[in-house]
Amino acid sequence: MTVASKIKDLTGPGCTDRFGVGGTDLGATVAAPDGRLVSVFGDTFDEAGVGGPGWRSPVVLFADPATARTGIEWTASSGPGDYAHQVLDYDHGSIVNGCKVTTVLPTDAITIGDEVYLHVMVCEGIGNVHWTEVYRSADNGQTWEHTGATWPGGHLGGLFQMLTAERGDDGHVYAFSTGFQRDKGLILQRVPEDRLTDPSAWQGWGYRDGTWAWGNPPTIALTGQYGELSLRRVDHRWLLVFFDAGDYRIDVLSLGSPTENLYEAPRETLLHGCGWGAEDHTRGRVAQLYGGYIVPGSTLDDLLLVVSQWNTGRNWPYRSMQFHADVADLASIRGTVR
Repeated sequence: MTVASKIKDLTGPGCTDRFGVGGTDLGATVAAPDGRLVSVFGDTFDEAGVGGPGWRSPVVLFADPATARTGIEWTASSGPGDYAHQVLDYDHGSIVNGCKVTTVLPTDAITIGDEVYLHVMVCEGIGNVHWTEVYRSADNGQTWEHTGATWPGGHLGGLFQMLTAERGDDGHVYAFSTGFQRDKGLILQRVPEDRLTDPSAWQGWGYRDGTWAWGNPPTIALTGQYGELSLRRVDHRWLLVFFDAGDYRIDVLSLGSPTENLYEAPRETLLHGCGWGAEDHTRGRVAQLYGGYIVPGSTLDDLLLVVSQWNTGRNWPYRSMQFHADVADLASIRGTVR
């Protein structure tokens, strides 16, 4: 059985005080064109916890990739200066396009050529997505501009809100997505990487007339109740890590390609949710866990993850942490669900 163990806390007191990051979560991470790690966090506050001064989202922290295996060490932020500023131009609680926007939350980022792209959800509260959109950074994640790509929150039945994307060898970006309500399954789409910001270029992977094919309306590829997603190519496999809200755990699927039958793909639980009195971060037991973003530099025998935790009763801990697991054996299994 694969079990993830904790390497270190990544945010909070003693970790990110320099950047004015007391409480935060998420932390989808990619390698920027200049080689640095770029981690994008959600609702962020100056003090440890949720609420208080300094509310902003998203914020970006940068790290030296050489530190990834032993524990990510932050070197800079979305400044100016050390203080991690909100990288998108909006005010919390403002009216945008006739909608109240309380926060904008990142779901994933992807690097293509000399640019980094960021997919975000424009929200009014948790789970209520007005629309999603894509931003672009031409300076390694320091500043971001809107690409013009937007999708309504109800696009594809609300299954195109929480997204993760990865490049293939065929010039396409492959993306799994679900809703933000943690009560929906997964769908798969692809888009030519040079048309990532053209909503008309996205193709669904769907079942029609007895066969699965590209260009069909996307069909649920895996039923369940899912949250944060992270699809990355690690060694010779495609790994999909996801928060399984229905079963209160973080799982990984090992795939030969994104279009494999997800019901038959090797699957393992990396982290189990538990009560606050039953935690053991060395044995994969984490209270009120979510997230699970794969860190660049991961290998099958050392899969590195950014995992979030929020004690909604006390509002602390509210942080991101780094875990690692050996999934080399899982990657060699064929046709078994565990």
